[in-house]
Amino acid sequence: MASQDVSEKDRVVIFDTTLRDGEQSPGATMTHEEKLKVAELLDEMGVDIIEAGFPIASDGDFLAVHEIAKRTKRAVVCGLARAGQQDVDRAGEAIRPAQRGRIHTFISTSPVHMKWKLQLEPEQVYEMVISSVTRARNYTDDVEWSCEDGTRTEHDFLCRCVEAAIKAGATTINIPDTVGYTVPDEYFALFDMVRRRVPNSDKVRFSVHCHDDLGMSVANSLAGVRAGARQIECTINGIGERAGNTALEEVVMAMKVRNDVHPFWTGVEATHLTRASKLVAAVTSFPVQHNKAIVGRNAFAHESGIHQDGMLKHTQTYEIMTPESVGLKKTTLVMGKHSGRHAFVHKLVELGYQLAENQLEDAFVRFKALADCKKHVYDEDIEALVDEEIATAHHRIKVLSLTVIAGTMGPQSATLTLDMDGHHQTTQATGNGPVDATFNAIKKIVPHEARLELYQVHAVTEGTDAQAEVSVRLSENEKTVTAKGADPDTLVASAKAYLGALNKLIVKRARAKPDVMTAP
Repeated sequence: MASQDVSEKDRVVIFDTTLRDGEQSPGATMTHEEKLKVAELLDEMGVDIIEAGFPIASDGDFLAVHEIAKRTKRAVVCGLARAGQQDVDRAGEAIRPAQRGRIHTFISTSPVHMKWKLQLEPEQVYEMVISSVTRARNYTDDVEWSCEDGTRTEHDFLCRCVEAAIKAGATTINIPDTVGYTVPDEYFALFDMVRRRVPNSDKVRFSVHCHDDLGMSVANSLAGVRAGARQIECTINGIGERAGNTALEEVVMAMKVRNDVHPFWTGVEATHLTRASKLVAAVTSFPVQHNKAIVGRNAFAHESGIHQDGMLKHTQTYEIMTPESVGLKKTTLVMGKHSGRHAFVHKLVELGYQLAENQLEDAFVRFKALADCKKHVYDEDIEALVDEEIATAHHRIKVLSLTVIAGTMGPQSATLTLDMDGHHQTTQATGNGPVDATFNAIKKIVPHEARLELYQVHAVTEGTDAQAEVSVRLSENEKTVTAKGADPDTLVASAKAYLGALNKLIVKRARAKPDVMTAP
């Protein structure tokens, strides 16, 4: 029993305000159906309270809260209300169908807000705290009261308002850092002070609600929990006004991964975090930054050769949690210019290739050269590169360099250097376009009567820096050969493909006439 008491005492309630504070991000408005989808997933993943909207803000908001209240099976459904009677009544109507409903009422208590925003005297604000909480209790026994701009409120007045809210029947007291102004030590001290000074503070749950204007919302929220708060108000992906709110995925995983220093737990099923992140990003059209903690595209991606080598030896060298724990399938070793030989070999095995040592070395050199040319090296890029490496491993003629001058003023010209059995030959040729000029240059160094039957180009991957893969088919004396070449430069890929086909023709000639072993 004692262990259960300790466990329950350390439980942190997750209050998700993605549909209310999150939707207040400029441009993040969701449709009615999108809100229902998000609410359904939040309920499924174990969020304790869903702040579904601000019912008096619009008919649409009222209907969304009302419908979510009907559909939600596990979570408490909450509606936000200012301290006025109409706000509270509208919120009460909106949450009426909920199995468990909450009204969250608030009013500003800082000197700057009372003077300039509300234009009310402190005594008037104090009376509105009491009247709003009292009215909310007519609709539900689960009432949360917030002192907007609580971290810039004078301590004596803050304690007086919190005491009044508790007396009026509030069961949750939220002290928000509305403008993201506080720091962890200060926020800890604020909760500690209020909980010590206010009578009956042990009878209510305290809540943290932090904004990220100084980049400390998660740290501040955890500091509040260490000071005795047991509810965190947060959003998926940290969306919200200005710089956003505390990110739900970050506080949940911080308590899971560092339970030694944050010995608390939540009811959120962490394996749903990635799915929730993607859904919210999609419905709000707010992309998640690539280096975002927990759910960013790069959160479990490694490109540095040193990191990749460590990861291949033991995942804990560079990962403090598993990708599966947040709903991802696996770690990604991103192949790029920082990748090392070990990671490259691992990727080849993953793609099903087994190369001889010399082929591997050549392929790795070409991979590094490719990675210097483009930002993202995809699996398809590596496949094209290795396929070409395998195909050209025994080629006697190879491209060393190619320079092409093209444009509207023809003729176009190509300067080409080939390696022919270890000997280098250079020539220059013109043509009707850059491809024709390139092929004419090849023909000057390697004279032949082969006819070009097919010339085809396609991009291996997406983007303007994608590798080009060129297919060439040549025919000579009723012998037809096809070859491919890949390179970020389409003309270089064209030259490789053409030479690949010529190399095959040379082999065919040699098979037909054993004495013809060199290119003509």
